[in-house]
Amino acid sequence: MTQRVEAGLRLAALTVDYPTAAGPLRAVEGIDLAVRTGAFVAVLGPSGCGKSTLLRVLAGLLRPSAGTAEIDGEPVLGPRRDVGVVFQDPTLLPWKTVLENVCLPGRIMGLDRHAYVARAHELLQLVGLGAFAAYYPGQLSGGMRQRVGIARGLLHDPKVLLMDEPFGALDAMTREQMNLELLRVWQATKKTILFITHSIPEAVFLADHVIVLSPRPGRVIDILDNDLPRPRGFGMMATPQFGARTQRLRELFNVEGGLD
Repeated sequence: MTQRVEAGLRLAALTVDYPTAAGPLRAVEGIDLAVRTGAFVAVLGPSGCGKSTLLRVLAGLLRPSAGTAEIDGEPVLGPRRDVGVVFQDPTLLPWKTVLENVCLPGRIMGLDRHAYVARAHELLQLVGLGAFAAYYPGQLSGGMRQRVGIARGLLHDPKVLLMDEPFGALDAMTREQMNLELLRVWQATKKTILFITHSIPEAVFLADHVIVLSPRPGRVIDILDNDLPRPRGFGMMATPQFGARTQRLRELFNVEGGLD
């Protein structure tokens, strides 16, 4: 995972400090990672360990204090068109329709309107919302709104999709369904996905690799190379292989101080 990888994403000696009244607060320290193109990678760790900091650095929203971040061999110096971001709150504009919300990145980037509207319709079909293009966010369930957020993140056809606990606010049943939907979308699009989560079973169910961070300042303490077969369904969660992987991660966090 970290050696000789044809990397879509690469972090080298990455350190991020936040200024505070009491002095710099170190969020992450000395992160070295390489994520191959097309991989689904989960980042797992306790609250405050710097998971979202890593995502913001890769999204070009935060400059590192030391070290480097690269996508396809190019340094990340600011927001990029080849990166899509999905947050826990999809932040849809309530006065715009589902279609208009999905189209927002196309308008902001000045893309061809005919092309991005057509792609928006395709993406809404992909996430199962083709019949809801004219609806407004207030008419949708939480899971449906998050599907709109995923479609919006994919509108400009990014190479990389960064997802910051996108299902954390959903109820357990909706969250499980969204896990299946996300795997279906990933298998259809072959994007590189970096997925932030607090949930050990969710990380094992979704990812090819699970990157485990220590409590703050976040450091990589383990990488679980997850070779569970694909496609994956809920029945896999009852298998000894799935249980062994989740137990390994739980034991690691018991040693390292717990996981929220």
